[in-house]
This record gives sequence, C-alpha cells and structure tokens, in this order.
Amino acid sequence: MLYAMLAMVVLIYAVGIFTAYVRISSIRQKKIKARYFKLMQGDDVPEIITKTTRQFNNLFEVPVLFFVAGVLYLIMKIESTAGLGFAWAFVIARVLQAYIHLGYNNPLHRMLAFNAGNICVIALWIVVAINAG
Repeated sequence: MLYAMLAMVVLIYAVGIFTAYVRISSIRQKKIKARYFKLMQGDDVPEIITKTTRQFNNLFEVPVLFFVAGVLYLIMKIESTAGLGFAWAFVIARVLQAYIHLGYNNPLHRMLAFNAGNICVIALWIVVAINAG
C-alpha cells in the first residue's frame, strides 16, 4: 500500500512541476502576464494553463480519500490482495486520467479514467470497512 501511495505522491509532484513549468514558460513567451496568477483572473488564459491548473487541483480532491484509506489500511495492518489491487488500479487510473487531460484531452476518455479511479477508491474503502469489524 505504501508504494501505491508513494506513486500517487510522485504523480502529484510531477503534475505540479509541469504546471509550474507551463506557467513560467507562458510568462516568458508573453502568452500571459505574471499578474494573472495573483488572483487567477483577468487575462485571456492559454488552454495549457487552464488544463495544468485544473489537473493539479484535481489531484487534491478524490485522492485525499485514497490517502486516508491507505493510511487506515497501514494502521490496521490489513493484508488484502484485493485492497492492494484497488490501490494500484486507482494510481494507474489517475496517471491515465492526467495523461489524457494534459495530452489530447478527450472528455469521454478522461471521464472513463476518472470514474474507474473513483470506483477503485470506493472498493478500497469497502475493504477497509470489512476489515474494521
């Protein structure tokens, strides 16, 4: 479980670094003014800025439920192959969702990956709940 959680942390930081790179590059190329980032409003924003910002923010929504379940999994010393499988499937789904979102950005494909990850988190919580009793 710890390694799945670590992989998720790596994804979050990778997207965060890419987001910062895109912002700095966009400012240097004069596609956007630095003052836009004070309140995230004002300028006509390049699509890549919007995509990277939304993707980075999204990694602090549902993944929080994944991390909480993962910590419970570790604290409770749950030994479940299914739970571990759901954790890794969640990470894979989120990597795929980020790849789609930051790449060709097909909303249907992105939604499928996003929902697959959500199902994995629900399943992980079910494993935690079953082992709690």
